[in-house]
Amino acid sequence: MIYEMRTYTLKPRSLAEVEKRFGEAYEKRKQFSELAAFWHTEIGPLNQIVHLWPYQDLAERTRVRAEAAKAGGWPPNIKEFIVSMTSDLMIPASFSPPIKPARVGPYFEMRTYTYAAGELPVLLDNWESAIDVRLQFSPVTAVLYSDFGALNKFVHIWPYKSLEERNAVRDKASATGLWPSSLKAAKEGKPVATIVAQENKILMPSAFSPLQ
Repeated sequence: MIYEMRTYTLKPRSLAEVEKRFGEAYEKRKQFSELAAFWHTEIGPLNQIVHLWPYQDLAERTRVRAEAAKAGGWPPNIKEFIVSMTSDLMIPASFSPPIKPARVGPYFEMRTYTYAAGELPVLLDNWESAIDVRLQFSPVTAVLYSDFGALNKFVHIWPYKSLEERNAVRDKASATGLWPSSLKAAKEGKPVATIVAQENKILMPSAFSPLQ
């Protein structure tokens, strides 16, 4: 399983029209494959939409995208509003749950870490060892790392009912002394992955997103 994570930066005051057109076009597109999630940014870099598309592999992605384009009506007619676009192919960590339609938000925190080259095995080991500590307090939507696109990227997405819940959960996890994962690894005398950059976004689902 892979996820294509597409991030578009839009012109200011265009989000409502972009989501309208995207949602209309998606009604036809989803006969070929369905979204995992579609969000827009609420806090962090503004005027962005983020959409996740699941595929079994690159071959399925290529086939589905060609079939959707051939059928017409896709991609949505939003190019006049787009400032920039990025696409990253992400692989779920072994301990990441599948992304399924659900109502678990509506606030989703997307944290993106850039790790030092060659540090992915250490980072995954740190997380696999500590994730059960964190999951005592709230679920995780996905833990992904990049394979194509911007390399050395590690993305984890967490759903919350409110920003107040987010703050309370993070405080509880921190109080264990075993989260974030680097704390647990250090206490156990294990190598700690080197993180060189971090980014945080609060995302809200669009009306047609399977994940709400």
